[in-house]
Amino acid sequence: MEVKIGVQYAPRELVLESAQTPAEIEQIVTDAFAKGEGTLSLTDEKGRRVIVPVNKVAYVEIAEAAPRAVGFTVR
Repeated sequence: MEVKIGVQYAPRELVLESAQTPAEIEQIVTDAFAKGEGTLSLTDEKGRRVIVPVNKVAYVEIAEAAPRAVGFTVR
């Protein structure tokens, strides 16, 4: 699962690959926003943790990870 987090005043978005389902990620994000203050914390497939202050999150995009093509392919 690919998760993109837009952060206010940051030129680039944070992108991470997560083993969690879209529903689990959505619940984590919704719970973090419901508190109003605090942080949004997600863990990627390699165990790295991304922590962002909730009041600085511009958006969160949850999408299926696209398979990466290897070699020369015709589409």
